[in-house]
Amino acid sequence: MNQRELFLRHVAQTSDLPLLGVDVNIQSANGSILKDVNGKEYIDLISGISVSNIGHCHPKVISAINEQSQKYMHLMVYGEFNQSPQVKYATALSKLLPEQLSTVYFTTSGSEAVEGALKLAKRVTGRTELISFRNAYHGSSHGALSVMGDEYFKSSFRPLLPDVKVLEFNNIKALESITSRTAAVIVEPIQGEAGIRKANHEFLKTLREKCTELCVILIFDEIQCGFGRTGTLFAFEQFDVVPDVLLIAKGMGGGLPIGAFISSPSLMSTLTNNPVLGHINTFGGNAVCVAAAQATIEVIVEEKLFLRAKEIEDLVLKNLQHPLIKEIRMHGALGAIDFGNETVNFKVIKGCIENGVISDWFLFCSTAMRIAPPLTITDKELLTALETLKKVLDAVS
Repeated sequence: MNQRELFLRHVAQTSDLPLLGVDVNIQSANGSILKDVNGKEYIDLISGISVSNIGHCHPKVISAINEQSQKYMHLMVYGEFNQSPQVKYATALSKLLPEQLSTVYFTTSGSEAVEGALKLAKRVTGRTELISFRNAYHGSSHGALSVMGDEYFKSSFRPLLPDVKVLEFNNIKALESITSRTAAVIVEPIQGEAGIRKANHEFLKTLREKCTELCVILIFDEIQCGFGRTGTLFAFEQFDVVPDVLLIAKGMGGGLPIGAFISSPSLMSTLTNNPVLGHINTFGGNAVCVAAAQATIEVIVEEKLFLRAKEIEDLVLKNLQHPLIKEIRMHGALGAIDFGNETVNFKVIKGCIENGVISDWFLFCSTAMRIAPPLTITDKELLTALETLKKVLDAVS
């Protein structure tokens, strides 16, 4: 059997047609360029779903991984050992965030960060009701799935967590459903899998006020839109609203698996008692992953890559017009090109991959293709990708 046949037989599949049936066997990746076993190059327009914000195999990340791996790779991570990579990175993060977001609980993924945050909210408030929003995506584990805002992906796995309400996103009137029974509201300031939909300022400010009034924990999920992707280091900075808990992952580790939920010392301290070890994991805060994350945040801040995100947005909007495109929604380097038609979208994505440009679609918006390149992509690489996309659009039309 060839590589593709072995892949389909032995690697668990979650769709009938991975990458729309295009056989892509990547051998190496550097910056914004992927190269397959035949030497064909692909421009990466999705960064492994907003993971490789500073590009693939950034030299500073590789150096940090090599240096830390020669010291130690894994110790007990429950906060019992004083590990310098964790301390250094948590301190660095706290200096970049508001004062009330200064205590970091490390996880191995975004979904796990969601799980920890939901538990934290229940523990702090003593309440059970959780509120999320339609077309929200927060992960696929049971708790995270429970607050997903799309029934299609949930129905086959019920029963899930009880006492969950799903409200209309950007609907201020719907916020009246938040009551003194509510433990937490979880929201993406920019919805990712909905096809890049930004919350409006009044909606988030009203949400913040409502949660403060009723002592409800407000959780911002910035797993996809954080780390410079939308034009600021974190998206909440654009709204003049600070959450009680911030969720991060994806672009955090420079390509290695790491996430976190971040809150205040007073809220986080509730996980130390009744019960002790109120939330634990085995690999969260792994020293090598944290070292990679430290290198990543240093690159983003020192090179001001969050400003580069706006330049990427401008380049896309200026250089991409076509009759098949119904709408382009760009917020920094996080965007959706909406064709208003799923069949057209899948044909375009497949054509792009075949012609050396990697993209995909959105879980809750199958009519749109994703634009989320590394923030380090060059103008030449991005413009080449856009020209390829326009040629594919001409062929499809």
